[in-house]
Amino acid sequence: MTSFSPPSSALPPPGRAEIADWLAGLGERPAGSERIDSMELAWLVHQVEQRYGIELTDDQLERIRTIDDAVAVLAEVLTSHV
Repeated sequence: MTSFSPPSSALPPPGRAEIADWLAGLGERPAGSERIDSMELAWLVHQVEQRYGIELTDDQLERIRTIDDAVAVLAEVLTSHV
């Protein structure tokens, strides 16, 4: 089950460009890379948990393999708590 603590301000779910920017900030990432490796996923989850005050379930994490997967899962999780 996803736990949720309302953030201080209602933020929209991150889009594809925002997630790509976050991942690019982690370090060297090939331009146009779609896949998210385990280190990037851990870092992305930390960013999302801090920014949105949520915890993703193991099932949700397993569904995130690409940037598009991350966009879809985060949109699903964040819009279900509005």
